[in-house]
This record gives sequence, structure tokens and C-alpha cells, in this order.
Amino acid sequence: MQDNALLEAVERYINGEMLPEEKLFFEHVRKTNPDVDQMVVEHTLFMDKFKQYGETQQLKNQLKSIHEQLVREGGIDEQRPAIVVVLWKKYKRTVFVAASIAGVTALFISSLISLLSPKVSKEKLEMLSRRIDYQESKLNNVANKVNSVETTPSAFNRGGTGFLVDGKGYLITNAHVVKNATQVEVQNTLGVYHARIIELDRQADLALLKIEDTTYHAFGSLPYGISKSNAELGDDVFTLGYPRPEIVYGKGYLSAETGFQGDTTTFQLTIAANPGNSGTPVLNNDGEVVGMVSSSQQNAQGMVFAVRSKNILQALDAMKTDSALQTSDSTLSHLKIPVNTFIQGLPRKLQIKRLEDYIFIVKSN
Repeated sequence: MQDNALLEAVERYINGEMLPEEKLFFEHVRKTNPDVDQMVVEHTLFMDKFKQYGETQQLKNQLKSIHEQLVREGGIDEQRPAIVVVLWKKYKRTVFVAASIAGVTALFISSLISLLSPKVSKEKLEMLSRRIDYQESKLNNVANKVNSVETTPSAFNRGGTGFLVDGKGYLITNAHVVKNATQVEVQNTLGVYHARIIELDRQADLALLKIEDTTYHAFGSLPYGISKSNAELGDDVFTLGYPRPEIVYGKGYLSAETGFQGDTTTFQLTIAANPGNSGTPVLNNDGEVVGMVSSSQQNAQGMVFAVRSKNILQALDAMKTDSALQTSDSTLSHLKIPVNTFIQGLPRKLQIKRLEDYIFIVKSN
């Protein structure tokens, strides 16, 4: 709705002028759209205050008319404020009570509007990495021994999700999942592997990792591509990530073209996501990666934000041409970022089976 049409609808709703079907639809909009609900509350309060103001002005006009009539009839001397003194003595208790009520009402309205108004504090943004408990860490150590990983087992305390961008063992996750980490381990359906942090892009919230483990066998190609174009409002999407030690599927849709507080590097999803979903790929129905889950809004169920695939590609391209990184990793300039999808048109269950091996738990300490 346009602003004027929406305001008109709000007024008709408050005044009880809507038809039953129209009222039912509008109440559904209120429940699903916090901005509309807030507008209804604030406009109701505004109309109440406006009505009170009108009643006050009407009372003043009546008192003025009575005063003028008494002056004309000689009941009072206009030079003496007799009527004011008499009225004050008669109604001063009522005035005090009314003033107190008005003060309390004003405080209540101010508090209510403050409560209902959207807060812009950055504290409402919650990163979706997760803590790894002791029992899960012990299971990881057992898995290390079974897969003959030559290292001293250690307890990992932070976890997220990552996915391959090159079959040779390069994968990405969110920077906040591995920042300040001294050790990183990744695990997929095939095994547990040591990984190294190649680069952290904190601005894009992106980390590039490289699996460096003799037990890892490189993939010739990846079944998905990273989309160069932006997803559109209303697009159906799905996720595969690790908010728990086993892979979890989620289904939703793109609900806003920008992220938290209008961030244009991310977009908003309506989808289930939990701590551990940071770094989870967001895919469209064709099996293209259109984003990567990074955060959610606190106390707002299903309001999840994802880094745009376009920004992921830009960050990876910058890393490929960074001369400092070529010195530490001579093969990075030959990074083969997938752009084509090979699971387009497949049933969702089959798409998931084709994707599972390329998505990893990321653990760091």
C-alpha cells in the first residue's frame, strides 16, 4: 500500500468502518507486519489525544460564552476576575486531579510508543556461530582417531558451517566463526580434516579456508555454482547447515532485499536458523548459491540475514589478485570458483544428497 492509502485504511479500521472481510484481512496484516501494527497503535493514540484537545477547546469556548453572557447581563464586573476566582475555587481539586491524570497518561503514551518503536541498537543483531560443548568435542576427538588424523586432540569451542568454493579443498565461512582462532577443523559426511585460514575479510564477514590434510581427496567439480546475479524478493530458497552435529535442511523465502538496518551487502530471509548456521549456503530452486547465512535479529523469529553471493564473489576475486596472499598460497590465483549448477531440475531430495558432501561443520578454538 502507498502511505496515504495505508493511513486511510488505518483510520477506517480504528473508526470501525471496514467490512467484515476487509477487517479480517487487515488484522492479518497487523499480525504479520510490525510496522503496520505500530502505525495502528500510534494513530489510535494520536486520535485520542486529538479528541481530548477538541473537547478541551469546546469547554473553553463554553466558559468564554458564559462569561460574556454574564458580563452583558451585569452579573459580573468585567474589570474583576470574579468568574475566574469562583471557578478556580470550585474546580481547583478537579483541575489538580485532571492534571495528574494527564501527566500519567503522557508518561504512559511515551513509554508505550518507545516500547513499540523499532530499536536500532546493534545489540539486536545476533551472529549465528555456536558454542561446542564438551561431549561434542570428545566425539570429534574420537572421529579424529578413527580417520587417522595425525594431531593431538583438543577441545574446539566455537562452531559454524562452511562450503567448498573449489574442489581442491578451499571453502568459505563467516569471518566471525574463525576470527582469532589458533586451530581450525572441518568435517563433512566423509571425514574430519585440519584446515588453515587463508584470509579473513571482516568487512564482508567472509573467511577463506584451505583443507590441509592427507586424508582429504579433492573433488573434480562442484554440483552448484555461486550466482552472479541477485536473488529477488519472494524467491524460494533452502539451506543446508550445521546448527547441530548433523546436517539440517531449512526452507524459506527472500523477504527483504536489504539486511539489518538497510544493509545493502546482505538480504533478509524468512527461514529457520540457529547458532551454528553461520556460513550456511543459501540456494535457490536451481541449486545456485545466492547467499550465505550470517546473522539473525534477536527476538524476531525467522528474521535471518545472509551475505549476498555477489559480495562473496567480489571478496574472493579480491583475494585471488592479492599479491600478499599469492606468496603464502601460490595456488590461490588459480582458484576455480564454480558458476554453473548441475542439479537444476532435480527433485529436492536428490539435490540435498548431491550437496551434502560439499558442506562442512567448521570448528575453531
